[in-house]
Amino acid sequence: MKPAEAYILNQPEPFKSILLHLQILIEGSFPEVDLQFKWKIPFYYLDGKPFCYLNPSKKKGYVDVVFWVSTHLTKYNEFLISENRKVVKSLRYTSINEINEEILLTVLEEAHQLKDKGFYKRN
Repeated sequence: MKPAEAYILNQPEPFKSILLHLQILIEGSFPEVDLQFKWKIPFYYLDGKPFCYLNPSKKKGYVDVVFWVSTHLTKYNEFLISENRKVVKSLRYTSINEINEEILLTVLEEAHQLKDKGFYKRN
């Protein structure tokens, strides 16, 4: 078992259910992703480049799907959270019922199309 998978399975509820559901959606839609354990959280890579990561915050009670190329994202920006962040944006979930698969998969697909753009927006 990969360290990232063990991390997900060892989370308390509701974090474990949210993380498992997100894992199924991400890996089912993008079978070429590589799940790694970086900076003590599950981190997805595509073609050797950062794609997104799953960041549970037990203290605040949510799980973020954080997008690496967020400065380039244009779809569903009204749902993307950037508070107290300079670069990354995320979709935030406090329960499995909050996961809107259409929004998540649309943002993931856009991030996939932009994966070669890089972290920062350059003019």
